[in-house]
Amino acid sequence: MKIVDLSKNNTILNKFVSELRDVNVQGDSMRFRRNVERIGEIMAYEISKELQYGTSTVKTPLADSEQNVPLDKVVLATILRAGLPLHTGFHNIFDDAENAFVSAYREYIDETHFDVKIEYLAAPRLEGKTLLLVDTMLATGSSAELSYKALCTKGVPSKVILASVIASQYAVEYVANNFPEDVILYCAAVDPQLNEHYYIVPGLGDAGDLCFGEKE
Repeated sequence: MKIVDLSKNNTILNKFVSELRDVNVQGDSMRFRRNVERIGEIMAYEISKELQYGTSTVKTPLADSEQNVPLDKVVLATILRAGLPLHTGFHNIFDDAENAFVSAYREYIDETHFDVKIEYLAAPRLEGKTLLLVDTMLATGSSAELSYKALCTKGVPSKVILASVIASQYAVEYVANNFPEDVILYCAAVDPQLNEHYYIVPGLGDAGDLCFGEKE
């Protein structure tokens, strides 16, 4: 598995991640969503380097011009609900991508044990396409795995790229052990641990609540 931790580079992306984490900024849900979206735009640009390219000739008002353009047929898939702003950022860059949506949620057995449930899936055919599966937080990796398996009922993609704003080290290892060995994982940051409730530490809290308000 290839892992790309974008926090290792000194770029403006680190400022956006810092604001996402900052309790003094988190009260502004519009800024929180916009920062997630901007991170998605930066990550999408970086991920575009993983695609295959070919030459296309376009006609300008003065002459023909040859351009190297992506050849991949991209399907942009998102895990609801926290992944929606990240999806928007990616879609701003991959504006001609097909789209897929999966609902994955934790059904708690008690305070520290839960099962992940898939409740909704809307996706095009994936056979032979490049699947970008994006979610804001990659805590345990189990939601991503079950979402990927649900998506694969629509056909097996030729390339799989995962993208998350913040991943735990646990989830990175989980993805390595439970996804195809050629999967590529992009993160804006990798955090060292999970707490007893399987939240990423230091993390940033509940991304869905910070984006859209607290759920009942």
